[in-house]
Order: sequence, then structure tokens, then C-alpha cells
Amino acid sequence: MSRKLRLCSPIVTAILFVILVFMNYLGYWTADRFIQILFFFIMVMVVFNAGIKTGKNLKNRS
Repeated sequence: MSRKLRLCSPIVTAILFVILVFMNYLGYWTADRFIQILFFFIMVMVVFNAGIKTGKNLKNRS
């Protein structure tokens, strides 16, 4: 996997999960309560993962 793809993959995943969770809260699609909670926690974990990977990459550059 190339270096750019390794950096962009967590960011794109985080953006997609954020969009998915907010679409649910706005009412564009519905899901069971368990699925809503599961997607919310996955979104939080993915956002933190993207931040950690981006921070590591920026730290290695300098």
C-alpha cells in the first residue's frame, strides 16, 4: 500500500461514518437502536484512529 493511501484511508473512513451517523440522526434512514449505538461507537473509534494516524504521520515528517 502506498504512503498516501495509508494516510487517506482512515480519513475517508472517518468522514463516511460521520456522514452515516448524522444521516441517521436527521432521519434519512432508520435502524434498530442497537445498530445506531454500534455505528456511533464505531464512528468515535474511527475518528480517533484517523487523528492518531495523521498525528503520527505529521510527527514523522518533522
